[in-house]
Amino acid sequence: MTTSIAGGSSNLHYRLSFCQAKGCGQTSRISSLTFNGCLRNDISWSDGLSKLLKFQRHKFSRSTISKNWKPLGTRKVSVSSCLRDSTVKYFDFAVIGSGVAGLRYALEVAKYGTVAVITKAEPHESNTNYAQGGVSAVLSPSDSVESHMQDTMVAGAYLCDEETVRVVCTEGPDRIRELIAMGAMFDHGEDGNLHLAREGGHSHHRIVHAADMTGREIERALLEAVVNDPNISVFEHHFAIDLLTSQDSPDMVCHGVDTLNTETQQVVRFISKVTLLASGGAGHIYPSTTNPQVATGDGMAMAHRAQAVISNMEFVQFHPTALADEGLPIKPIIARENAFLITEAVRGDGGILYNLDWERFMPLYDERAELAPRDVVARSIDDQLKKRCEKYVLLDISHKPREKILSHFPNIAAECLHYGLDITRQPIPVVPAAHYMCGGVRAGLQGETNVQGLYVAGEVACTGLHGANRLASNSLLEALVFARRAVQPSIDHMKSSSLDLSASNWWARPVVPHSLGSNVMDDVLRKTREVRKELQAIMWKYVGIVRSTTRLETAEVEINELEAQWEKCLFEKGWEQTMVGLEACEMRNLFCCAKLVVSSALARHESRGLHYTIDFPHLEESKRLPTVILPSLVNNNTWSSRQLHKQVIF
Repeated sequence: MTTSIAGGSSNLHYRLSFCQAKGCGQTSRISSLTFNGCLRNDISWSDGLSKLLKFQRHKFSRSTISKNWKPLGTRKVSVSSCLRDSTVKYFDFAVIGSGVAGLRYALEVAKYGTVAVITKAEPHESNTNYAQGGVSAVLSPSDSVESHMQDTMVAGAYLCDEETVRVVCTEGPDRIRELIAMGAMFDHGEDGNLHLAREGGHSHHRIVHAADMTGREIERALLEAVVNDPNISVFEHHFAIDLLTSQDSPDMVCHGVDTLNTETQQVVRFISKVTLLASGGAGHIYPSTTNPQVATGDGMAMAHRAQAVISNMEFVQFHPTALADEGLPIKPIIARENAFLITEAVRGDGGILYNLDWERFMPLYDERAELAPRDVVARSIDDQLKKRCEKYVLLDISHKPREKILSHFPNIAAECLHYGLDITRQPIPVVPAAHYMCGGVRAGLQGETNVQGLYVAGEVACTGLHGANRLASNSLLEALVFARRAVQPSIDHMKSSSLDLSASNWWARPVVPHSLGSNVMDDVLRKTREVRKELQAIMWKYVGIVRSTTRLETAEVEINELEAQWEKCLFEKGWEQTMVGLEACEMRNLFCCAKLVVSSALARHESRGLHYTIDFPHLEESKRLPTVILPSLVNNNTWSSRQLHKQVIF
């Protein structure tokens, strides 16, 4: 049984719901059962998580990188960090992901022990590197923490956890100052102060930015600091396969992670005292996403298989304005791997949305017009496209001074000009694309999860900050704040733990399928790529910006059938339970995340924030509850749901 619980916000009742489960996160209809009693108003999301888990246990016992950069996977590591066996490595801290959350955390914990930063591709290839707009923080005398909090809560449709929001908005300015001290260079105005932009949903100018390449600049500064830290080793092109767990009644404990070196095709096992999961989102469950190719939901799926609690997966943010290649004067010769983002700041700077008849339409949907929160703008564009049978709308900033446009949006201007479009004179064709997962692995106020020794930060986490919809430029802020907050409890856990040198033998070893031969593997890869596109098509058709119960139920059935067919095909070709490969493992993670999104969407019988369903079109105050999926204790032997759990009990 998978148990889905709505609960955890500071002033909300728990509602316990039992759902039938099959595989990774799939649930049937929900029946409601009130958890006796309500939480005090002063109980936080973190406290709520603790109480929820106690109940559970009782019940269920490519950018410009520094010229000095070089792969750190080859850096010599001290004998205390790893054994001579190159396939097993021992570290005090293992960090999965090299975005802002992972790198910022690594730099802090490296003061106390050895750190392995494990990254799927190049270290800079992360959602951070593609973040254009900036980081929101209260840095102006005319602004206030209370105002930032209010904007966050409004955008999140009041599903945000108030204590989490206060913590992030209060601590955010110090995190920005730390980045500046580390060498991050943000734009300044003529008065010498930081230039603060404004984006949709914000009542004040509070967005710190580096033109339209803010994430890239933050990543540059952090990577340079990592290069110069002797306690940090970066293992690039290491794909995280599964977390290594054991049961220490009543707790699940994480001991590290198995990875696949995708260049050598060798499985490398990392044993660590503490693991931080900072692996980003799952945009590639949809056919069009602003996320890089690495965003296949690996962390969320691994954590789910490792019995971590998952929350709010129905809230998938579609960015309203991704570049619509079909509307460009010169079409790209090769289809993009990910959609090119047109930052929210274009609308914040006065950009106006029009349909193809040059009719401005946003005032018809919301009095805030182009500055409405992203969920409102995305639904408005979606409605225009469906009503008018068109494939994109127009975003026009050409009425602004040419110099201002080119100075604020040089990256966007250059990309569009490459395809024959001058944004200083012509409108930009745009269309919504999957952008950000507001849900993820449920975390407390210090990034802790219900799995001992496992912490989360960044997009993979659900901290309670975003609620039902993320406020623009709050993502980098959240990553910085929670990466820093996870440091002290991680250090405490590290100091109280010891590394068992025999631990590497506790789990069965994954196997790279060399024995299948190149012809069979070519067939497996071809089939997997076809299935990936089919899954993405199902998600866009049935689990997109506007949903219905019928469409969600159809998606549930079709995804299960597709996954079963795919696994059957693999095993008929000789695939075995212990076998792993990059694209196959990504595929099982995409299936897992897709099913978690569908299950959570079916559980929410209202429209709130990013989740809009025509069957329940209104907000329901009684349903203002997070959606929570508890671990399944059913031993599911399918390959997709297999986890690396300790086999030998000592």
